[in-house]
Amino acid sequence: MLKFFNTLTRRKEVFEPLDPAHIQMYVCGPTVYDLAHIGNARPVIVFDILYRLLQRLYPKVTYVRNITDIDDKINARAKDSGEDIFSLTTRTAKQYNADMAALGALMPDHQPRATDHIAEMIQLIERLLERDCAYVADGHVLFHVPGKDGYGQLSGNTREDQIAGARVEVAPYKRDPADFVLWKPSLDDEPGWDSPWGRGRPGWHVECSAMSSKYLGLDFDIHGGGQDLVFPHHENELAQSTCAYPDHGFAKYWLHNGHLTADSEKMSKSLGNVVSVQELLDEHPGEVVRLAMLSSHYRQPLDFTKSGLDQAKQTLNKIYGALRLIPELPIENRVAEQSPAQAVFEALEDDLNTPLAITRLHELVGTLNKLLAGSEQTELAIAIRDAGSVMGLLQQSPEEWFKRFSSGERETVELDVDRMIVDRKAAREAKDFVEADRIRDELEGQGIVLEDAADGTIWRRR
Repeated sequence: MLKFFNTLTRRKEVFEPLDPAHIQMYVCGPTVYDLAHIGNARPVIVFDILYRLLQRLYPKVTYVRNITDIDDKINARAKDSGEDIFSLTTRTAKQYNADMAALGALMPDHQPRATDHIAEMIQLIERLLERDCAYVADGHVLFHVPGKDGYGQLSGNTREDQIAGARVEVAPYKRDPADFVLWKPSLDDEPGWDSPWGRGRPGWHVECSAMSSKYLGLDFDIHGGGQDLVFPHHENELAQSTCAYPDHGFAKYWLHNGHLTADSEKMSKSLGNVVSVQELLDEHPGEVVRLAMLSSHYRQPLDFTKSGLDQAKQTLNKIYGALRLIPELPIENRVAEQSPAQAVFEALEDDLNTPLAITRLHELVGTLNKLLAGSEQTELAIAIRDAGSVMGLLQQSPEEWFKRFSSGERETVELDVDRMIVDRKAAREAKDFVEADRIRDELEGQGIVLEDAADGTIWRRR
């Protein structure tokens, strides 16, 4: 039974989809002006697991994750670098997708860019004006927060919190300090579009309301994002969407992942601890980074550390090592519903409890190591890979895992290692153990670990 903690109701609820034949989910995506960092990666991994789980449980799932390519940070970066805005956002969006794919994340079904949906945003703003939920002032269009009953229900913020936390400019043309911008004028050197209120650009919040309704309709099942988006972004999305269409509820379930720190410190450029995904991938396989991210429950804070990465690598070595002992392990993952992996799936169905799922995966691996070769061992190995697939793990062969190199060097390295293993075997047969040990030590110095078995010697990357 699938359960989520719903931010809107502040309790764990059984998931009851609007249409069991078609699940719909919207997750706020990146603002594309720089490389993605590890904080950007956490919601992608969290909601990728949810996407995979929903696909297993329901016949059709539509997942939308947007690209924000209109933003003052983008404008500032383009101005400082001299790069055209479209070139900047296209390049960084492409790199973002490549980085997330390297972390094992599936592409969403739709990835709309804000700049392609200006007409839908203008239409939504016009409807808000028609319903007296918004007003025009000094070239801006603003949403009038006091006119919306129930504003603050998602975040739980008080009136004082709403004003103090509002990420909007304090300006004399606002009727109320909490009012937020739907449309604002653009200077000549800023991107802008023609509108009934003059040349300008949309506010951040209206973008996601317009894009989610286009691809998912006025009511959909799940809206996700990081904890930092609850207020004001998601609060404002909910307010403007339900004010424009009062007979609709917008998203039924709201899910938010917790904050991420680096070695117990908040990430910031001033501290120099903002690590890009690319930097991590230069030193660690994407699967290691992904597993490290799953070590903490998604709603809890996660302290991202080197020791956590090392532990994730050791865990994957252990699991792939167990799978490596199964001869001719089939490629297919899916197994019977009542498979040995059911306990892993049940953990994930309980509000994406990945720490518990990983614990249960460990238990399966422990059982596998105790079984003798045969059909029961093979069935359990397939179940372990199946469980890993829902978490985006264990989808390469054990040999690929233990011999991971860039494609350009793989063939050369494998030939060299295989040759040295043959030389070591010859030295041992000649009882030249000094030479045999020298070859082993040389390989270990290159990060290659040899494992002697009854049927020969195998090797893996440390």
